[in-house]
Amino acid sequence: MNFSLSEEHIMIRDAARDFARTELLPGVIERDNKQEFPQELVKKMGDLGFLGIMVDPKYGGSGMDAISYVLIMEELSKIDASASVIVSVNNSLVCYGLESYGSEEQKQKYLTKLATGESVGAFCLSEPEAGSDATSQRTTAIDKGDHYIINGTKNWITNGGRADIYIVIAQTDRDKGSHGINAFIVEKGMKGFDIGPKEDKLGIRGSDTHTLQFNDVKVPKENRIGVNGSGFRFAMKTLSGGRIGIAAQALGIASGAYELALKYSKERKAFGTEICNHQAIAFKLADMYTDIEAARMMVMKAAWDKDQGNNYDKSSAMAKLYASKVAMEHTVEAVQIHGGNGFVKEYHVERLMRDAKITQIYEGTSEIQKIVISRSLIKE
Repeated sequence: MNFSLSEEHIMIRDAARDFARTELLPGVIERDNKQEFPQELVKKMGDLGFLGIMVDPKYGGSGMDAISYVLIMEELSKIDASASVIVSVNNSLVCYGLESYGSEEQKQKYLTKLATGESVGAFCLSEPEAGSDATSQRTTAIDKGDHYIINGTKNWITNGGRADIYIVIAQTDRDKGSHGINAFIVEKGMKGFDIGPKEDKLGIRGSDTHTLQFNDVKVPKENRIGVNGSGFRFAMKTLSGGRIGIAAQALGIASGAYELALKYSKERKAFGTEICNHQAIAFKLADMYTDIEAARMMVMKAAWDKDQGNNYDKSSAMAKLYASKVAMEHTVEAVQIHGGNGFVKEYHVERLMRDAKITQIYEGTSEIQKIVISRSLIKE
């Protein structure tokens, strides 16, 4: 058992840290205020290989492991969770799904562009009546021989307005339940595919979140991913990997808030000394650091399971459940340590607190993670 990072992993972490501090930090408050998608920064992240971290180099990816992925996600998320969720969705939900289940033709046509950042991807599962209950798909894909006709609505779609390639989960045969669901590749600009207004969100405000409408969208048969009826399994396995990315995001948000709180506590004085010397603050810092380290171990274990080819359904759910809890609790504490300044945007911690909440909701709510974990325990 070795808890040390390799030299390569340290280099990857440091490169992500440097990018976050030099490129993401300068405009992060303004992007949050304006709900501005970081278009130019996404291109730079693509150039650095951050949008195809685990994709095979033959498809334009960086060929890194899941440990590298979570290290990058943590560093980006310390500064800008809106930027990191773009990375997470593109890697975990889109690139992974295409590389693992797509045809060679689909990989050559779509994955190569997604891995390099030439294109951005979106994953379309959630619907007005199918959030946590992913089997209740109302979006339909009717088989017309050489093509499908897709009708329906998807909401809460990250990268919804800026993506070029959308993976859409739809019901082909309702009588077969989850076995009648398929996954399709839909391109922006296809006739009948409309993008609704941008959501005005509490957190990750620089991230693009939209409702999507599909009105008789004609999708070629070759754009179906995998064999007929495999869409639900595809979605669930893809989400398991996605939870590792969001767990790393939550870890980064918590870690970023802790670092700011520690720094502030060493600078701010009250009652004749730096506030870090007061037990009330020192104990908060101790709790924050301990919980963040525990979350880090869980996130790393989930990534290690993925790299080793182990089943990571349970470990990824546990990592996301715990890391998101830590992020929410300790960003609140970071605001408290900052006092009145914590309520002011220029100190960053209030944004991290707002960003933390979504990590308990997307890629499966905390309640869904408990279902995944408990079912795994009962089966063992």
